[in-house]
Amino acid sequence: MQRAVRLAKRAIDIAGAAVGLALTAPLLPFIAAAIYAESPGPVLFRQRRAGRLRTVRSEDGKKRLEFDEFDMHKFRTMIVNAEAKTGVVVAGADDPRITKVGKFLRRSRLDELPQFWDVLRGKMSLVGPRPERPELLQQLSCAIPLFEERMRDVKPGITGLAQISLGYTGSIPEGSEIGKLAKTLQNPWNLDETKGALADDMRIKLLYDLAYTVSLERFDTFLRTELGIIFRTPLVMLKMTQGR
Repeated sequence: MQRAVRLAKRAIDIAGAAVGLALTAPLLPFIAAAIYAESPGPVLFRQRRAGRLRTVRSEDGKKRLEFDEFDMHKFRTMIVNAEAKTGVVVAGADDPRITKVGKFLRRSRLDELPQFWDVLRGKMSLVGPRPERPELLQQLSCAIPLFEERMRDVKPGITGLAQISLGYTGSIPEGSEIGKLAKTLQNPWNLDETKGALADDMRIKLLYDLAYTVSLERFDTFLRTELGIIFRTPLVMLKMTQGR
């Protein structure tokens, strides 16, 4: 990533996160009250995520890849101790662990407002690939070649090209342009046992994330793509779609 792109991206992050927190501050107590009224317990949720992928050199001089792990913050959208019985699993759109208030927060993306703080402290960016949990990332990287490359030298984002274009886990929306290629991109061998597999959705998500990272190679493409995603994100929220 060019130095000019890196500096401009950080400036946009700081300004955007500060404005975002100021504009949404009046909503925060109402969201917190709604969460607690339906499901008493903590209203904020902190979870370990894998961030930027970088190359590090060990003491013996060998290079290896390493993710910057961090604690990501969200409004709680599930019942308390949701993973006590299921373990680490990806939440689906109709996950029974999600509360009624949580469904609204996820659809409108209001559950991610606390991540403005994660942007200000430099752990996330306004725009970038969504960070996966380290345990799930390891599984997805084994199932999907080059899946980890979507995070190379890029901070994870609150919103992004994949988030505003696809469904919750990367599912293809009906009527979209990429939907015309679904049969060649998802389950090309038409195997019944793999229909609806999470890996298929994540492969589509990977395509969008890689397209975004390519835009960071030049300042003009970065600025056009970055601002376009930022301005489109409120429209996704207003339509209450799960475009992430």
